[in-house]
Amino acid sequence: MIENNGKAYLEIAQKIIGRMARYLDESSSGSVPVVQLRSQQELMEMLKLDDLIANGLSTENVEELLETYLAHTMHLHHPAYMGHQVAVPHIGSAFAEMIHGIANQPMSIYEMGPAAACMEQFVINWMLDKVGWSEEGGGVLTHGGSLANITALLSARAKAAPEAWRTGTPDNLIVLAPENAHYSISRAVSILGLGSDSLVEIPTSADEVIIPGELQRIYLEQIQQGRKIMAVVANGCATSTGYFDPLREIGMFCREHDLWFHVDSPHGATALLSEKYIDCMDGIELADSMVWDAHKMMRTSTLCTVVLYKERNQMLSTFTQKASYLFHEKEMLGEDTMGYQVECTKAGLGVKFYWVLAAYGEEGLGKYYETLCDHAKQFYTLIISTPGFECLPPQSNILCFRYQPEIHDQLTLREALIREGQYYISTTEIKGKRFLRLVIMNESTSKAIISGLLAAIKRISQASEAD
Repeated sequence: MIENNGKAYLEIAQKIIGRMARYLDESSSGSVPVVQLRSQQELMEMLKLDDLIANGLSTENVEELLETYLAHTMHLHHPAYMGHQVAVPHIGSAFAEMIHGIANQPMSIYEMGPAAACMEQFVINWMLDKVGWSEEGGGVLTHGGSLANITALLSARAKAAPEAWRTGTPDNLIVLAPENAHYSISRAVSILGLGSDSLVEIPTSADEVIIPGELQRIYLEQIQQGRKIMAVVANGCATSTGYFDPLREIGMFCREHDLWFHVDSPHGATALLSEKYIDCMDGIELADSMVWDAHKMMRTSTLCTVVLYKERNQMLSTFTQKASYLFHEKEMLGEDTMGYQVECTKAGLGVKFYWVLAAYGEEGLGKYYETLCDHAKQFYTLIISTPGFECLPPQSNILCFRYQPEIHDQLTLREALIREGQYYISTTEIKGKRFLRLVIMNESTSKAIISGLLAAIKRISQASEAD
């Protein structure tokens, strides 16, 4: 058994830090596979989980456990990691995680984590300023974008149906969203009690971008049926394609008709830090709420998401509840966030992002976003110039492409590629067609990596044809 004291902490922490430093260098250099997949049962046996529980974790066996664990992680710092929108974390985030592991500041009541609360409010104010909502706006950090979308739509419901918290959700409320909205939007609609049929799809273009003219048609159609629009949701950018909906046109429509406009922008909102790509978020100031993840394009470890509001009062009216052990009259030296968030106990999410922001800098984060998007443009040119491949032009750091789709099932190609462990990519569907998908999250992902990936896909396809 490991004693819970400073001496044991220092002894084991030194071992862990040394191994993690090596892990970071190995991953970044690409000298290890990006992933080595095993069956869950096989890996549980390799980790010796039963033995460690029976005999105890100790200073003697902690390195063995860590060695096996790290060998079977997804190496996010690897230049061939191009699978999902998960941050390649900056070491500043790791320092904050280490501090939180001991200090354990629960972020709901100010007095339980005053310094952490200050950092949290600082990063919220910083993000509000980037959107242009610093005067009247507000925000709250949540454990991920899915919870953030639920929170924002709860606020929209509070405006559309103020009595819903007490009497229940009216049966005529609906939400308008594009067909490729993140699944958390549909899930939030059902959780709120509207029912999945209350999510009405806004028609999109061939690239699955909202067609503003169709929004007008859908709106009139639904109003004529006696339904009330609780919120209009747009992508900034879409998780599947990396494409941005026309936020300004949608926002102007929502203002004209007094509709709550929510922008689901956990990934693309970081364009606000880039002079080169800021126009992708043109019109964001017209929204009523938005979601922005630090754990996607701002190099912060999972999870760290903020829900931002144009008007702070809308945030404050989201929930109504009683809990005498939490909500009572007291002298307020700082602000409690309990009243406008879903979580009761919440980790110091803002601390992680603050450490990254302080260590990497605002300019560094903006340049990081630019570099990844620039890489995507370069890789697009490479892909379309390679025989057998087709690719959609990128608007962000996401690339959707196919290899000989008339011959090969793209999912089968991807599965064979992942089994080899040298490259990690994902797939998506666009208008019913399956695409291979790259999410460029690493500055060190190069043309040579992409050339190797394309060659591997060709080799796999040739092997399948031979079979």
